[in-house]
Amino acid sequence: MTLTLLAFLLCLGAFVAIGLASVRKSSASNEDYYLASRSVRPWLAGLSAVATNNSGYMFIGVIGFTYTTGLAAIWLMIGWIAGDFLASLFVHRRLREVTGATGEVSFSAVVARWAGKDFRLWRRISALLSVIFLGAYSAAQVAAGGKALQGVLGWSPEMGAIISAGLILAYSAVGGIRASIWTDAAQSFVMMFAMTLLLGVAVAARGGLGASVGEMSDIPGFLNLFPTEVLFPGAIGVALFIIGWMAAGVSVIGQPHIMIRFMALEKPSDMLAARAWYYSYFTIFYGLATGVGLMSRLYLPDLAHLDPELALPTMSVQLLPPLLVGVMLAGIFAATMSTADSLVLSCSAAITHDLSPQKLQKPWMMKAATAGVTLLALLFALSGSRSVFSLVILAWSTLACAFGPLIALLAMRRRVGQPVAIGLMILGVAIALAWRQMGWQDMVYEGLPGMVAPFIVGWALSKPVEAAETGKTEDDVPGAARSGAKG
Repeated sequence: MTLTLLAFLLCLGAFVAIGLASVRKSSASNEDYYLASRSVRPWLAGLSAVATNNSGYMFIGVIGFTYTTGLAAIWLMIGWIAGDFLASLFVHRRLREVTGATGEVSFSAVVARWAGKDFRLWRRISALLSVIFLGAYSAAQVAAGGKALQGVLGWSPEMGAIISAGLILAYSAVGGIRASIWTDAAQSFVMMFAMTLLLGVAVAARGGLGASVGEMSDIPGFLNLFPTEVLFPGAIGVALFIIGWMAAGVSVIGQPHIMIRFMALEKPSDMLAARAWYYSYFTIFYGLATGVGLMSRLYLPDLAHLDPELALPTMSVQLLPPLLVGVMLAGIFAATMSTADSLVLSCSAAITHDLSPQKLQKPWMMKAATAGVTLLALLFALSGSRSVFSLVILAWSTLACAFGPLIALLAMRRRVGQPVAIGLMILGVAIALAWRQMGWQDMVYEGLPGMVAPFIVGWALSKPVEAAETGKTEDDVPGAARSGAKG
């Protein structure tokens, strides 16, 4: 246990040191605190975005879901990555261009001014939704850190949550988005190493891949390629299940904490390289996580009656020597922090730049907002008992339905007025929450109807515009400023 704790603390110390080191390249401006002066290199943006996306949801939630569902969980991976990639083809670069043209630093503000006007009411409503659901999302990440410490060190989940929140605050409040991006990149390497290590050891200890698959086939229904519980019987139900998870991938365009990474790129033309880093890592890491989830069922057959989301930390203790258990624990913690710090900063930007009657641009004000959001996330994590998987999906889908349809329409150069934009937001959120209330989310991801219906309505109520009417982008603005140091 001493070696485990030592390795864990050394890794965490390195993350915090990297985050604090970023302060040397920081300036006192709000653009630097929330967008790193739009100077981030492609490899940093790509690794930071994928580390933020993977989160404790991947280490804790996805592995727990795969433990319960079996091989059919692979469609979550395939659908999610495919949908994410399709959305990136027409949204990401356009969003970066508009970010440079508007000079705004928050996600809601950029979208509100996308078409050349300022949707002020939409902006405030969207900022409020961001604070509520990103706050819940960050609480889920803090809770995931608590579960990791519980599974490995036997500490209370509350203690882990407090440590996670404290570390996030230590560098995020000081260094802003640059500190978050730098630590994300470092954390992504630890995350990949930890997941690869555990899967390799787990398969080897069972006698190899063939022997492992043979054991899985003895579990009734575990290797069924398609889920048995779907909304409609047969191929239609399976297709809707898969398309639903593709919609979950498309939902990334409505996630402020991820899209802000691409908004912070040095220039729009860097998007191709950033996407290459992002999707290469994402595909490999998601495959490893799914494999670990499948293997965990062999090692922990009785965990289904307790908490499947403890599968990874519990299996780590069984299979790895103490020093490597500490590295694995650091990997889990890294995943939770890489997302939670991003969520906290996105909430902070919404509060200081969108909800406040006047923009709060003094450094201490922005840092105070970050600290306040971190504290609220911790309190929420300590008070709730919902699973990480459920809480993340709820926040993810609601934000996607609130923002995704409008962003897609704007990226496709449709003219949308503010009343329609607000109506689409309300409609999307209402459908998503109603779908979940009906209990259909396990059969079809609620983001599918919650995004498709508003998009169709928005398309009918909007008009196409010529490129000259869509408002200038950074490429259209001579000498658009990009201040600050690289990265």
